[in-house]
Amino acid sequence: MSDLNFFVTCPKGLEYLLEDELRTFGMDPVRNAPAGVWANGTLESGYRACLWSRLANRVILHLADVDATSGDQMLGGVTDLEWQQHIPMNGSFRVNFVGQNEAIRNTQYGAQRVKDGIVDRLRSASGQRPSVDAKNPDVTVSARLNRGKLSVGIDLSGDSLHKRGYRTEKGAAPLKENLAAALLTRCGWPELAKAGGDFIDPMCGSGTLVIEAAMMALDLAPGRKRERFGFERWLGHQPDLWLSLRQEAEKRAYTGKQGIEGRVPAFLGFDQDRGVVQTAGNNLQRAGLEGIVTIKQQGVDQFSREEAWAETGLVLVNPPYGERLSERKELGGLYRSLGEAVKEALPGWRFGVFTGAPEYGKSIGLRSYKQYRLYNGKLPAQLLLFNVDDASAMTPREPDVPGEVTPRIANEERAAMLRNRLKKNMKTVGQWARKQGIGCYRLYDADMPEFALAIDVYEGRVHVQEYAAPKSVDERSARERLAEALAVIPDAIGVEREDMVCKQRQRQTGTSQYEKQAASGEFFNVHEHGCVLKVNLKDYLDTGLFLDHRPVRNWIQQNAAGKRFLNLFCYTGAATVHAAVGGATRSLSLDMSKTYVNWAQENLALNGADASHHRVEQADCLAWLAGKPTSDQRFDLIFMDPPTFSNSARMAGVLDIQKDHGRLIRQAMQRLTSEGLLIFSTNFRRFKLDESLEEEFAIEEVTRDTLDRDFQRNARIHRCWQVRTRI
Repeated sequence: MSDLNFFVTCPKGLEYLLEDELRTFGMDPVRNAPAGVWANGTLESGYRACLWSRLANRVILHLADVDATSGDQMLGGVTDLEWQQHIPMNGSFRVNFVGQNEAIRNTQYGAQRVKDGIVDRLRSASGQRPSVDAKNPDVTVSARLNRGKLSVGIDLSGDSLHKRGYRTEKGAAPLKENLAAALLTRCGWPELAKAGGDFIDPMCGSGTLVIEAAMMALDLAPGRKRERFGFERWLGHQPDLWLSLRQEAEKRAYTGKQGIEGRVPAFLGFDQDRGVVQTAGNNLQRAGLEGIVTIKQQGVDQFSREEAWAETGLVLVNPPYGERLSERKELGGLYRSLGEAVKEALPGWRFGVFTGAPEYGKSIGLRSYKQYRLYNGKLPAQLLLFNVDDASAMTPREPDVPGEVTPRIANEERAAMLRNRLKKNMKTVGQWARKQGIGCYRLYDADMPEFALAIDVYEGRVHVQEYAAPKSVDERSARERLAEALAVIPDAIGVEREDMVCKQRQRQTGTSQYEKQAASGEFFNVHEHGCVLKVNLKDYLDTGLFLDHRPVRNWIQQNAAGKRFLNLFCYTGAATVHAAVGGATRSLSLDMSKTYVNWAQENLALNGADASHHRVEQADCLAWLAGKPTSDQRFDLIFMDPPTFSNSARMAGVLDIQKDHGRLIRQAMQRLTSEGLLIFSTNFRRFKLDESLEEEFAIEEVTRDTLDRDFQRNARIHRCWQVRTRI
């Protein structure tokens, strides 16, 4: 097997680093793909990648490309492959299937067809067939669908290679091991270590950076501590070759631990949190680095130089990103303190900061000489590199905050276009809203490309949200157009300027769309279908009332009489208010935010709801749904509108609505009475409902019926389904 083809996967953004690394294993990279590299090589080079790659996720031995413009065509192509050369007849396998096309839209369906093809081939060859084992198979088959082709291979790695075996515990926001290794590589740590440098992470968390730095400097194979690889029960496995590579790795580890010219670099991690320091200590013990890596409980304000440290080295840190706006207010001081400590203690060193808030790099007091754009999971982030020297010094400052935009018309013709559109909308949408008795509605939603705004009316006040301008529009032009809009809106709509609030709205992650932006405390009441609801136009990115869900709330109100109602991810409880006003006998509303739990309780009180029958509780909905339903957790009507993505520190896990919605719906249905109804909604624009749900439940998409006239122009504002128990 001297001329094999491999696809080696990695986190997005690491492809070029991985390409260079694969060459050191004897592979010949052919081309880069998103989150991976295609390469030719021998089986030995594939084994080396599994054992030694610090950057890869998986090493897949490519077998064939199969035509897959239909399920039957894909089945036939998979059946034609010689699976008896790869999977033991008395063994087990699983299929990891990713991708979709017009004919194959569900990964479960795709995996099933691939499995059927493998079984058909093996059964026809011997009459026997291997079993399918999703958890601990002998062989893992990789199937990656892209348009009309299915790439089929054997996953030699088994579990993801970033799992080195030393980290079974995690800190609050752990870096994956291969991302940590990539950061070290980008910082030039291997060269610094060879030159006698030391390594320090002053905010080490669970210790991933310092452990990876030590493994890299001491030539320890990342896969040394892994219990098993995916190729060990593959029929093409060569045990003698693998044994020789393992023995070589142990010899290199022994030599590496003797140090560079007799000196072992210092590897130091500090953190103020006693709990994560204990976790880091457990991790380094499992990594076999006890006595080599030092972890201490110490805050940044206590950081100072020790005499034994080298004159040069690397400080690399992954400080808090401040994902919640309330936390971001503290970042400037934290980054400034970090910069001051490093400048004072470690002149002549290199300094790397990996952050999701790169604008706060200005607070460090050093001029960055290199920036790399990467991702920490799904969060965009940057690695900022600094030289700790006088030439790089600068005055620390807070990130630039855009100033107030002064209403001003620079282009009268363009401004007139917006003025005319708003007046027209007031005659159509505004008149419709008045006839319907609706006081809060969307008047304008980026109707014109020149003005990317959402303009909402709240009973005589106006809430303006500026969408982030596309890259084709420079910042100066965007601000000029916003200034024109602010000059035009009050007169066109007929409101006073002081009754208009303007915010810039960008794509949000986690719970950031709910975090506090100001502290005006200016709440006022609005009315909707006989309900009173409290809103705040200034203090949060959203106002406390999602206008697009108005028809859903009205439907709940019209159908809640005599029912028990559950509101999951309840936000400010507006849907619960409608249920209570509509005659629900009792309700339970759950949200993770104490702010919105209190807000929901106040909304219910405004409408005279009995707090003993209509409870609002602070709870992590993921954890609550995962628990076993109790006898009092049976509901006739459930509303669930989860965020698209959330990784809040208050949650037990991470929520990705596309990935997790099937589980959430199934868990919610366990709390629904046999004749009850679940209303599920999402505003994720690329959302695709798991087709297997339609086999289990009676599901009807009702999106079109849940869009009032003011949102029909933006039909993708949300999608909505009614889910019932299948009879």
